[in-house]
Amino acid sequence: MQTWIAVIILGIVEGITEFLPVSSTGHLLIAGYWLSPRSDLFNIVIQSGAVIAVLPLFPERMRQFFFHWRERDTQIYLLKIAVAFGITGVGGLILHSQGFELPETLGPVAWALLIGGIAFIVVEKRLQGRPVSVSITWAVVLAVAVGQLIAAVFPGASRSGTTILFCLLLGVSRPAATEFSFLVGIPTMLAAGGLKIFEALVNPAVDAMPEDWGMVLLGFVVSAVVSFIAVGWLLRFIQTHTFIVFGWYRIAVAGVLGALFIMQ
Repeated sequence: MQTWIAVIILGIVEGITEFLPVSSTGHLLIAGYWLSPRSDLFNIVIQSGAVIAVLPLFPERMRQFFFHWRERDTQIYLLKIAVAFGITGVGGLILHSQGFELPETLGPVAWALLIGGIAFIVVEKRLQGRPVSVSITWAVVLAVAVGQLIAAVFPGASRSGTTILFCLLLGVSRPAATEFSFLVGIPTMLAAGGLKIFEALVNPAVDAMPEDWGMVLLGFVVSAVVSFIAVGWLLRFIQTHTFIVFGWYRIAVAGVLGALFIMQ
């Protein structure tokens, strides 16, 4: 397969799955099963493209941040994002200092997808008909931070999936939970990506192949465009639907990964 075709496929997979609660790690592993693996730098840069593309999808919130930042409600909301990001960042730095590496093998990812899929179905069934809130409490802030750390430790858990699930358990509406989860995830993933890029450029591996920056740029653009479309669709979808379909989808993907694991 031509390299540029593989890059486009990986960019599409990353763009679709980065913010949907279905685990981009699991899907990239499935894609990588047939495609040649790419460098960590490539994976991080295309992830950054998916993250940046999401910002225009929250115009009202962005307008609030830029033009109404003096208002108390805006400052409190920004503080909550900063606190969740700070807790996640400290936890991530501790994991990084201990040499923790995400074990991107098929078995753990399949189990995380399966457990998360069942959890989404059970939680959504239990919450049907119950009142929900659009308020982001400090308990929600802590839960989102913890959810991001769980996703960092358990591949396949899905950062967006885990944090949204915790928000739902705390009674937050789907749109409010999704928005806060995404807004916290943006600086978190950009910071993690920036750290990896800095390390790759400052301390490159001696035996590493030279990076094809043209292919990196192509993957970045494809991921950004697809992510913009995918998240836009998701934000409309959750206005009138539950996350149950994603629960069943996660279970199906876990089955595919389990079959690939057996075939290895």
